[in-house]
Amino acid sequence: MTDRNQLKDRARDELFSHINRCGVLQAAHEDQEQWLDETMEYLGERFPDLGEADLHELRTLGLRFCRPAIPHGKEAAEQEGDEGETVSAGAENTSG
Repeated sequence: MTDRNQLKDRARDELFSHINRCGVLQAAHEDQEQWLDETMEYLGERFPDLGEADLHELRTLGLRFCRPAIPHGKEAAEQEGDEGETVSAGAENTSG
């Protein structure tokens, strides 16, 4: 692995760590974007060898992490509750 890839991996890991520690996953989408803008400025200063394209890629990864195709956190729990109601209702219909 090249030094540049290692640097990008470290920056990515740090970004994900910040996302988890700061509670960004539970924030509104607008707040997530603002937080990411500020965090990308910080990461740009912390990792000056990363270019604009690298930082843009990290921001995109951060947004995807905050808004996954399969929800996590509060949204996942709410969906599980909804699905659980559907499953239990269906189970009652098949058993009776």
